[in-house]
Amino acid sequence: MTDPILIAQAAAPIWLLPKMGNRHGLIAGATGTGKTVTLQTLAEGFSARGIPVFMADVKGDLAGMSQPGGNDPRVLQRIREIGIADYKGEASPVVFWDVFGENGHPVRATVSEMGPLLLGRLLDLNDTQAGVLNMVFKIADDNGLLLLDLKDLRAMLQQVADHAADYKTQYGNVSAASAGAIQRNLLALESQGAEKFFGEPALDLDDLIQMQNGRGVVNILAAEKLMQQSPKVYATFLLWLLSELFERLPEIGDPEKPKLVFFFDEAHLLFSDAPKPLEQKIEQVVRLIRSKGVGVYFVSQNPLDIPDVVLGQLGNRVQHALRAFTPRDQKAVTAAAQTFRQNPKLNVEAVLTELGVGEALVSMLEDDGKPGIVQRAKIVPPRSQLGAITPEQRKLVMSSSVVAGHYEKAVDRESAYEKLQARAGQKAEAAGAPSVSSTAGAPSVLGKIESIFKPTIGPRGAIHDSVATSMAKSAMRAASSQMGRQIMRGLMGSLFGGSGGRR
Repeated sequence: MTDPILIAQAAAPIWLLPKMGNRHGLIAGATGTGKTVTLQTLAEGFSARGIPVFMADVKGDLAGMSQPGGNDPRVLQRIREIGIADYKGEASPVVFWDVFGENGHPVRATVSEMGPLLLGRLLDLNDTQAGVLNMVFKIADDNGLLLLDLKDLRAMLQQVADHAADYKTQYGNVSAASAGAIQRNLLALESQGAEKFFGEPALDLDDLIQMQNGRGVVNILAAEKLMQQSPKVYATFLLWLLSELFERLPEIGDPEKPKLVFFFDEAHLLFSDAPKPLEQKIEQVVRLIRSKGVGVYFVSQNPLDIPDVVLGQLGNRVQHALRAFTPRDQKAVTAAAQTFRQNPKLNVEAVLTELGVGEALVSMLEDDGKPGIVQRAKIVPPRSQLGAITPEQRKLVMSSSVVAGHYEKAVDRESAYEKLQARAGQKAEAAGAPSVSSTAGAPSVLGKIESIFKPTIGPRGAIHDSVATSMAKSAMRAASSQMGRQIMRGLMGSLFGGSGGRR
């Protein structure tokens, strides 16, 4: 049996049982009440028992897990208060990741792996635009065109828009306005640096489930810059990662300890403005992923940020202080108090607004799966360093990482963009344009005449008419328009009195 994790000290110690670690959890509380330290203590406890962890560092103060602690006066004071005799500073094995590849190993996903549902949310598409995006993915799949990066998606959108009539019968109508809106939203996404996230080599999930010297590796996503530039990319990436774990990991039932524990900081971003299909997907993943051996812990300022259907599945809870300055705050206090298994010796609702920094109301699942009676307790401090580390320390950790050098160089293999470009070139040659050699030595005017009749290829691979063809079409349109007006005048005249000369 795996040793329990000491979480907090009340009248008696409060433990988290590893076999209940995949029953999910909640860490909540107002800013500055100690959520980050609680998260670090939990992650460190899982790691020490051979359980890998994934977490996002949105403020830069979780990197200290890579260094031994024990010198912080606040920590030493808390150790004396709690009475831990065997406390000593210890580092956890850490791997840093970063979407931008600056403060961690680059982390990427392909456009195909992200899928149209998550990508549609990322691009903030309406229902019509989301339908077009789904169609683009389907056409790409049916034609063996890989969507790996954003230029692949751009080229595929252009292909579908340019040949909408060809796809109409099999796939349905393609709105040019919707395709254009998706292209514009892609531009906005690129301006936020998202093009660095889409591509290869894509993240191998096995690299997140690693052991080192008997400890689970703590994977830390450096998310400060990502949160500042694009909170939606941050939330969508974490949701994609969670979905991929759900899809790929085998069923293992209720293991003795989790295979991986996933901490979702700033959890309100996950549910903010999420369309109904996406919200249902989140609920399904959270409900079923525990049977894959994955525990999910949401970290949020307010429990009301998490839908009830998800909140009801979070069995292990650490609730730090809440503020009651507004009616919504007061509602949150009442709601949080009602979710605990009540303690007759505690006025939970009153205590929630009185808790000090590092104090919390704690309820862990018992051996039989029932929630423990809520206790007011002091959180056990971590054994690793609190706060940020120096750039030199980060570089040293990255250089000694088990994945060092693997993800650093991007790979751009043949995919939709390259194949569509090649097809466009072949179509241009098949259009019968004279070769350059046939006019060798001819006066320059012949070259100019040749260019008038030669089709051109646009920057996205679309074939455009030659100047001569465009002129011919324009003349035909003008002639047909003039003929049409004459026919319409004759028809209207016959319907409304013929050529009787009435004015």
